[in-house]
Amino acid sequence: MLCFWEVEVKFTKPPLTVEQQLAKLRGRGLEIGDEPTALWALRRLGYYRLAAYTLPFQQDRLPDKPFHTGATLCQVLALYTFDRELRLLVLDAVERVEVVLRTSMVYHLSLAHGAHWFMDTGLFSTSFDHSRFISLIEEEMELSPKGSKPNRVHAEVFINHYYRKYGDPRLPPAWMVAETLSLGTLSRLYSSLKCPKSRQTIATAFGYNEAILGPWLHTLTYVRNLCAHHARLWNRQFVIKAQIPKRHARRIPVNDRFYAVAYILADLLATVESRSRWRFRLRELIENHPEANRPAMGFPGDWKNQPLWQDELPDAATRAG
Repeated sequence: MLCFWEVEVKFTKPPLTVEQQLAKLRGRGLEIGDEPTALWALRRLGYYRLAAYTLPFQQDRLPDKPFHTGATLCQVLALYTFDRELRLLVLDAVERVEVVLRTSMVYHLSLAHGAHWFMDTGLFSTSFDHSRFISLIEEEMELSPKGSKPNRVHAEVFINHYYRKYGDPRLPPAWMVAETLSLGTLSRLYSSLKCPKSRQTIATAFGYNEAILGPWLHTLTYVRNLCAHHARLWNRQFVIKAQIPKRHARRIPVNDRFYAVAYILADLLATVESRSRWRFRLRELIENHPEANRPAMGFPGDWKNQPLWQDELPDAATRAG
């Protein structure tokens, strides 16, 4: 069998002007409507980027196929707008989870192991490249290989304050360093902690077992990166799938679509921010955009009837049932 990277067909498609791109869409049956708006969209968003949002309106849902009768560019742009708003909403939720994770890790591990616990190789599994981790922090602090002071002023005021006042240890305390770490690094750091008890103490802030929280953080890091790079969410099949606890299995039909991530975020926020209305904002966004195919995002037909999405959220024990 010939692998896809061994196909030798030469790519010969020429680049098109926005006027030619518009003519191509019109020729395939898409109703354009206001032409200046259409040209603006193609110039600002790009034909190729918008192409992914045209698929639900095409016959056979394949690239370059004719559009269904009555399909409009307005519908395509509405779906694009929905996906953009969805990414912003997800980033908002992930930020809150990330801050709680950072705070919980720093608090518990600093009290248990001191202000510079992250420098202790013994706290981490042997599979964790601790020396590389420390090197990354030193690069962030812009330390020279031998010096104990940064080569230039750091962007964070508290880092500059540390090095103006202290020369030992070489790196600032955990509560300063952690503020410069990405969610991906925090996730790896958490999952690499050798002691399950330490991981569980941190996970208590989220109301879940550490065996679940670790994989979830990995999934959320992946989703956060998709959002940060403006990638499509609404009908994406996620490569890094969400691990679904047995207690939620009947409410989440598939683990590689957006709904699984939405459920995770809504449930985590219901624990860490009891007054959070994030789940209602998501529900409103979904309801306001009927053009967004819900099954394509993994939403079950009865999703709005699930306790998590109700106005009065049950207590944690009831949600877990």
